[in-house]
Amino acid sequence: MKKIIATASMLFMCNLIVVAQKIEKEGPKGFDQERTAIAHGKIDTISYDSKTVGTTRKALVYTTPGFSKSNKYPVLYLLHGIGGDEKEWLKGGSPQVILDNLYAEGKIKPMIVVMPNGRAIKDDRATGNIMAPDKVQGFTTFERDLLDDLIPFIEKTYPTLTDRENRAIAGLSMGGGQSLNFGLGNLDKFAWVGGFSSAPNTKLPEVLVPNPEEAKKQLKLLWISCGDADGLLNFSKRTHDYLLQNNVPHVYYLEPGGHDFKVWKNGLYMLSQFLFKPVDVSSLNKYTILDNTSKVE
Repeated sequence: MKKIIATASMLFMCNLIVVAQKIEKEGPKGFDQERTAIAHGKIDTISYDSKTVGTTRKALVYTTPGFSKSNKYPVLYLLHGIGGDEKEWLKGGSPQVILDNLYAEGKIKPMIVVMPNGRAIKDDRATGNIMAPDKVQGFTTFERDLLDDLIPFIEKTYPTLTDRENRAIAGLSMGGGQSLNFGLGNLDKFAWVGGFSSAPNTKLPEVLVPNPEEAKKQLKLLWISCGDADGLLNFSKRTHDYLLQNNVPHVYYLEPGGHDFKVWKNGLYMLSQFLFKPVDVSSLNKYTILDNTSKVE
């Protein structure tokens, strides 16, 4: 009898693991709606000294339910678009709701999510002419602010795992381009890289991945997603085409939609379930172009 119970328990646990690893190709209804009957994470506003910019800068930090300083956590750096700031994801994408819900379902690893201001200039608000050259340049300068100032601050302030395998970067639009540029350009710092509807700031693919064989060895997951009606789709597609040609495993996922939070929320919902877990690269082609987008050239 004890043997039967033990076997049943083992099968039950295996089923739980399989369920936890199953990732939907689209967020189910209500995935981004707050649930009152579950535990909720916390969002803090932090200030850090930026030697790169020469000022004090702000970021938001999400910690999952059950966060404890006695544990150490992997970190996702989640970047905004050209018209936003550190609060854009919070206002438009409710990442804390999406992640709380996934955590309650056992579908994501406990993690810290940092939402910084990716416009690394002294006046980093999204006001006036957001396309002004100095403001656009701030998004490039943010690479140094991120690597030299923000990441060291987060790792000093929060109980984090500090190796590259436990550090991810992803973002939307301008932040998607930044994530691909900074993540793929610093594979000694990031093993998980994601771009949602990446903007024209995305570097040419042969610059992003000059050594495909090295990228294959170092990347845990490279995620590229976009709406099929997005006018910026070509920037994602050209990266995908190059990666495909050079046999670099990645997700290239297109879904119905434009350049908006419907697409970006779904991107976060799906990507977050992969993070900081073993990834079967042979299964990545299951998360790929929808039938109605096969016409895209």
